[in-house]
Amino acid sequence: MVGRTRKTTRQFEKDKAAFFAQCKASHAVCWLCGMPIDYEATKNTSDDSFNLDHLYPVSKHPELQFDPAGFKPSHTSCNRLRGNSDPPAPIGTLSRQWIKTA
Repeated sequence: MVGRTRKTTRQFEKDKAAFFAQCKASHAVCWLCGMPIDYEATKNTSDDSFNLDHLYPVSKHPELQFDPAGFKPSHTSCNRLRGNSDPPAPIGTLSRQWIKTA
C-alpha cells in the first residue's frame, strides 16, 4: 500500500469502536477460521489479536468501507492471509446429519 492512504471519518471510528466492544463482550470468534480471538491483546499486534475485517474487500468495494453491516471479527493473521480475496463461499445445506448430537 505504498502511496495509498485510506480515508476515515469520525463516524467510522465510532462504528469500529462499537463493533470491537460488541465482539469482545460476546467473545466473537474469527469469522474466517472459527477460533477464539485474543481480545486482551492490543489490536493488530499479534497473530491472534483482533482485526476488523470487511466482508467484501475495501480494495474491490471501497463504497462499502464505512458500512457496519460488512464488519467481521477476525484474527490479524487470518485477515492478512485472506488479503483482498472475495468472501469464502458457504458449503451449503448438508443432505444428511452425519454427526449425532445428544
